[in-house]
Amino acid sequence: MRQPLKKFGNAKQGSFAPIMAIGSIPLLLAVGLSVDYAAGVQTHSNMQNALDAATLSLTKFGKSVSDVDRQQYLQAAYAANGGKGAAVLGAVSFAADGTLSISTTARYAMPTNFMAIANVQNVPINVSSAILKPPTLVKATFNITKVSGWWNKTLTLYGTRINSPKAEKLMEATYVYNNFGSGKGYGTTTVKTPDKNGSLTNVVQQQKCTTQDYGSSPVPAGAIVEGKLGTICKFTVGAGTGAAIDVSQMQDLYLQMDVPNGQPSILKSNDPKTSDRLFLDVTYDRNGYATGTEVANGQIVDIFSVVPCGNTSNQAWEDGGSKTPGLANDADFFYSVTGKCDYSQRVSMTRLTH
Repeated sequence: MRQPLKKFGNAKQGSFAPIMAIGSIPLLLAVGLSVDYAAGVQTHSNMQNALDAATLSLTKFGKSVSDVDRQQYLQAAYAANGGKGAAVLGAVSFAADGTLSISTTARYAMPTNFMAIANVQNVPINVSSAILKPPTLVKATFNITKVSGWWNKTLTLYGTRINSPKAEKLMEATYVYNNFGSGKGYGTTTVKTPDKNGSLTNVVQQQKCTTQDYGSSPVPAGAIVEGKLGTICKFTVGAGTGAAIDVSQMQDLYLQMDVPNGQPSILKSNDPKTSDRLFLDVTYDRNGYATGTEVANGQIVDIFSVVPCGNTSNQAWEDGGSKTPGLANDADFFYSVTGKCDYSQRVSMTRLTH
């Protein structure tokens, strides 16, 4: 009996195991902390992305939507994007010029794994988001200035509603050559807008041009003089008022000119092959000579951008009879367009400001 006890007392095998067990606790805590920290960083990133997406989605609601409804939609969108915890709607405000600002927050108590050994059961994660959506075009008023040419043509404003794939006619300006003029042909231009059924029956503007030989007699003020001929263009309907078009529900806008005798016969502002027929920022000298910036070939024109808020832009279209690049004064369809801007539900240049 004395011999086995002596061997046990002198034994060294396994004596290091208890020390390792005790000494490994700080190491396990350190490893666990790094694992939980990495999980927290990833969760924070996921929550931020989900909250940003959910906050941006609130811009599709109109002014009349209640904050209660916005809150419900925010939480649903946040969860759908993988956000953890609860998203909370903060301030929602519409400035006088239509600028929308929204702030949101989200909180989540992330359960820990290894840190629970140190009695840390969860880690609070907080994220915030804020957006600023500037006002955009909600109404555009087109006012015919002068139309000329030997070719009949029609200028149409098309719009595509939010969440609708089909473009619809919002305005149509039809020009018919009436054998007036010598250097340039002139005729009658009629501008129509849709009635309550969507048919283009409302005549909101009409301009008629007539020409006569005044000989040695003084040409009336405002007449377009071509040799001995004087052409006078007068409005018989809607002088100076133009066609006011509500575009607040439109996601996309484009202008199209149909010229049956032209080459090409269809010109579009959103077609990079034909948009160079459009002149922007047209100005007139005291003699009525027009100069402007011709759209470069290969570009698509954003109507929402080229119609200024609260200001008037003069524009012109070349119907295809002259080569490009060309001169604005040689264009055929002159008009002005005035924009009114406010908050709109259309997708626009919304900025994250968090």
